[in-house]
Amino acid sequence: MKTKSIYKNILASVHLKERLLAVLVDPDKFCVEKTKAFFKKVNASIITHVFVGGSTVEERATARLVEAIKQHTNLPVVLFPGDVTQISEKADALLFLSLISGRNPEYLIGKHIEAISKLRKINLEVLPTGYLLIESGKKTAVETVTNTKPLSRSDMQTIIDTAKAGEYLGMQILYLEAGSGALQPVSKAIIALVKQDIAIPLIVGGGIKNKEQLENAYHAGADMVVIGTAFEDDESFFDELKK
Repeated sequence: MKTKSIYKNILASVHLKERLLAVLVDPDKFCVEKTKAFFKKVNASIITHVFVGGSTVEERATARLVEAIKQHTNLPVVLFPGDVTQISEKADALLFLSLISGRNPEYLIGKHIEAISKLRKINLEVLPTGYLLIESGKKTAVETVTNTKPLSRSDMQTIIDTAKAGEYLGMQILYLEAGSGALQPVSKAIIALVKQDIAIPLIVGGGIKNKEQLENAYHAGADMVVIGTAFEDDESFFDELKK
């Protein structure tokens, strides 16, 4: 039986002000044959978590990738699903994402109801997560798939209020997302204002392509940063993140 410890460990790290870093692996873009070599670099880095998921993923691709990853790392593997078909019992935990920045009921609650019959049958730690898509300078896959609009970067009050509403609704984690391949990451000002206003862990992802942007996110208040496309485009980024 898997222990339900992912969230407890995140809380402990936040309490100790330890920086958490997740690598996001998209089953639709990642070649499974590269898993061993890729995770050799991951294991030698400061990365603490592995997120697996994408906006559009072929059925069964997630399970195959998670199984391969588990053979090459002891890091916790957390599902970051774009759809119900990406749920796999082979992972350790699931970000149960509610797209609270949008107004599409399917991604606020609809997809979640679809997932329950599957989740009841498997032993997977479920982490209720308020997901906020922030304007990033380009139309992202999340915007296209969910048919929702991101929150404007300049409308700070709406972003802060939405994050706080997520906390009041009982979310255990807040996730500020600029989107895969974002031209601009979530700004330091947005991260700082949201972090000051909530009492739950804050994850920040999208558009972080270098060490300086990573440091900016941490300094502004991110408890965990997620990097995906930057590693896909340039694996030498790992050299800057060695233990």
